[in-house]
Amino acid sequence: MRIFKNIDSIDESVCELSFDEDEQWLRATWIGYIDSQEAYNGAMDFLGTLHTFHCPYLLNDNSGLRGPWFDSVEWLRTTWAPQAERLGLRYVAHVAQPQDLAHQVAVLETNSFGGDVQIQIFDHVSEAEEWLREQRNKATA
Repeated sequence: MRIFKNIDSIDESVCELSFDEDEQWLRATWIGYIDSQEAYNGAMDFLGTLHTFHCPYLLNDNSGLRGPWFDSVEWLRTTWAPQAERLGLRYVAHVAQPQDLAHQVAVLETNSFGGDVQIQIFDHVSEAEEWLREQRNKATA
């Protein structure tokens, strides 16, 4: 079920958030060139969604992203992640841009979200989905 889809009128980049009812997780999909303001807006929209959905699982798919990655990991770590954690987020499966996997892993590893939010980096959506299923199955066992 689509929750929101933001399309930039200038370059048609997309930030979409949906809830996968079968899998019981949120999926953020980023496509095109996402500037810092679009990334910030999408991240804030996600927090707003957590007020309604209270979902501990997020698949953050950057595989369709082009250009520089969101440059404010510090903001994600110090502001966004603590809010997301308070709202119930516990597991983030992050699918990196194909050309930027090593950089994203290094940035996220050195800037851990801390707390109870676990983040894993993947280069394929199918791997991220499998990891989230494992986390969900552990939680319900």
